Amino acid sequence: MEKTLQNILGEIRRTNAPLSPDALDRIIRARNREVAGPVRYVAKKKLLPFYQKAKEHRPEQWRTWGVSPAEEALLVRTLQVKPRRTASGVATVTVLTKPWPCSSACLYCPNDVRMPKSYLHDEPACQRAERNWFDPYLQVTARLHTLHQMGHVTDKVELIVLGGTWSDYPETYQIWYMHELFRALNDMRRETTVGRESETRREQYQNAGIACEREDLTDWAAEAQARVTAGDASYNETVRNLYACRTRADDSRLRTQTDDRNTTTDNALANCTTIGDTQKADPESVAPEDPQDAAPRNGWAAAAQWQTATFPQLEALQRENKSAEHRCVGLVVETRPDAVTPKRLAMLRRLGCTKLQMGIQSLDERILAANHRGIGVDRMQQAFEFARIFGFKTHAHFMTNLLGATPEGDAADYHRMVEHPAFKPDEIKLYPCALVDGTGLVSHWRDGSWRPYTEQELVNLLAGDVLVTPPFTRISRMIRDISAHDIMTGNKKVNLRQLVDLELAKRAQPVQEIRSREIAFGAAANDELSLSEVAYETTNTHEVFLQWVTPDNRIAGFLRLSMPNADYVNAHAADLPINAGEAMIREVHVYGRVAGLHQGGENAQHRGLGRTLIERACDIARENGYTAINVISAIGTRGYYRKQGFTDNGLYQQRSL
Repeated sequence: MEKTLQNILGEIRRTNAPLSPDALDRIIRARNREVAGPVRYVAKKKLLPFYQKAKEHRPEQWRTWGVSPAEEALLVRTLQVKPRRTASGVATVTVLTKPWPCSSACLYCPNDVRMPKSYLHDEPACQRAERNWFDPYLQVTARLHTLHQMGHVTDKVELIVLGGTWSDYPETYQIWYMHELFRALNDMRRETTVGRESETRREQYQNAGIACEREDLTDWAAEAQARVTAGDASYNETVRNLYACRTRADDSRLRTQTDDRNTTTDNALANCTTIGDTQKADPESVAPEDPQDAAPRNGWAAAAQWQTATFPQLEALQRENKSAEHRCVGLVVETRPDAVTPKRLAMLRRLGCTKLQMGIQSLDERILAANHRGIGVDRMQQAFEFARIFGFKTHAHFMTNLLGATPEGDAADYHRMVEHPAFKPDEIKLYPCALVDGTGLVSHWRDGSWRPYTEQELVNLLAGDVLVTPPFTRISRMIRDISAHDIMTGNKKVNLRQLVDLELAKRAQPVQEIRSREIAFGAAANDELSLSEVAYETTNTHEVFLQWVTPDNRIAGFLRLSMPNADYVNAHAADLPINAGEAMIREVHVYGRVAGLHQGGENAQHRGLGRTLIERACDIARENGYTAINVISAIGTRGYYRKQGFTDNGLYQQRSL
């Protein structure tokens, strides 16, 4: 392994550049030919971990290699695995919450009792979660360790929390979950702490009798899963029993949540703390659960007793994260539109959230009803309006090929989504419906009332959707990570997006959608970039999308400026954390390979592009009569915004105009 590294370093020194994949492969193959034996001796994925381990644990040996910082950077670039993981500017870490009863029963939704509703245990993120008992600390530290070994910079982290409807979980679990996410980030600088804490947690779950190995989990859930798949038991009741979810408080909450979701009279500022360092939350703001409900019934009930935290404990870790080596620069949760209320949005801000993923699926009332969605378009519009006015980025899940849909109808439905002023999401997960056993859609497939679109129908539809997507919207995904063996019929190709890109190339029409234009691994000099502004209206705001673009329209960075409608703010004043006359920066993002904190580089990050975007946004807001501007900053970006003249103010940071 050392000899191979020396050969690679020699070539890097000769060329003063990272090696191409072909050049690296030639060196590895040549070394493997030198070593006798039938088994491959050297593999690319093992080289960087070997180098990192030598540097950390055998420093004297490592120093004999004479690797300069510049050479090390080129070596990491050469050996990095899956560089796309951090090409958008941050290291993304996806975690899952534990299984929990769902407040809906959509026709197409998988019912895997080992997973939160709609997820399947063979999906990559689900496998990682299950191996770690759905523990947020274990999931984050394990994933960051893997990314580090793959050669990625991980000091700027976007946390994505999946698992159905976030607010369906008890508040104590929500606070604990976020507490452990931040604890994991803060601990990453101390390897011994992470190792000791991880081992202690594993012992806790093992002592509670909770399995994490694939075969054990299959045996544990087999009988219950068979009953659910056959329709002899419901997902909700089965999950309640398996994970000891039922409590008197939970039963009451689920019975009344329909009314609660339509109530917006709660003051969103009640019990809210500032994002500064001095004020504390009232620990009584989270009602304790009935102690009788916490009596252990199985291992998960025992785990629930230590899966609790208070807001003061969470806020202490958030304050530490503001200057930590691994900072949270974005925090995303998944929810349903009918769970979006001012009170819950205020809660999410206290937790540190900056983006909402919302399951929309369709804007056709007929399709929604046929698929038992249980949410109307009016409620979806209200959710978007609340999310925007609170400053959240909106990430909509949208599905094609639902029961009752046609390619033509889906195209019109998507067009409405991206053009109607009530919606216009910032990001979209656009994917086809997949038929999974145990869902209500199976009977419709068998009787012929539903069929999957052909590959060409699907590719044509998605290509058309991309072409009508505006320049301020990013299509983040086009497939779910569902294993082919779990899909009974329909698209099983994991390269669906590539097929769509090939179709777009044939049409030779300009694509404005963000992901297609990201500068990613490229580099552009500042004098090659121009600042473009795209203004658009929503039902309750005037939005301006500011973007740095190259001459060929590649995007190097952007800012989302939101200027709320004064009449809307005044009409909802009792529920909102902002006042009339206050604009909002909802997102600032600069692309390129992740640059380490306080480090420069050849990519777009750390070249003043973000600062210029902020100054221009302030000018626009001032020109439009706004007297202050807020920013929905993540915990780890608050120091940056303080340097830009923002001060802590309630749920946001604010700058006077």
